[in-house]
Amino acid sequence: MTISSSAFKNGASIPSQYTCDGADVNPPLAFSGIPKDTKSLLLLVDDPDAPGGTWHHWTIYNMSPETVGLAENSKPSSGHEGITSFGKIGYGGPCPPSSIHGYVFTLYALDSMLDLPSNATYNEIRSVMDIYIIDKAELIGKYSRVK
Repeated sequence: MTISSSAFKNGASIPSQYTCDGADVNPPLAFSGIPKDTKSLLLLVDDPDAPGGTWHHWTIYNMSPETVGLAENSKPSSGHEGITSFGKIGYGGPCPPSSIHGYVFTLYALDSMLDLPSNATYNEIRSVMDIYIIDKAELIGKYSRVK
């Protein structure tokens, strides 16, 4: 299973248009190689380099396993977006206070739908997802704020 973006390569810099220094819209993402027995997809976008601990930039759960990606500046056509560390639903782009941070886009294939409300938090999602994981793929982008 893979997750990729036409906007940046794995390990490369995320263009500023996808950050708080630009339009702050989600980058285009492509998914492939989804296992046949997948019942739902889950996407987590995190900054493990945040000073106060991992910052959660986007959570989408219960996406259809037929989902082949997400267009730039879009919402998923299936599933639910959860509440991020910004305290809101939807994508919140990279906005590190200083230095270069890594942003991890992790796609999970699950063998079940998650029984969660439509506005679940990251912690609620993490508390139930592990037993359902079939496969996972990561895409890592880097960003440092323009000063």
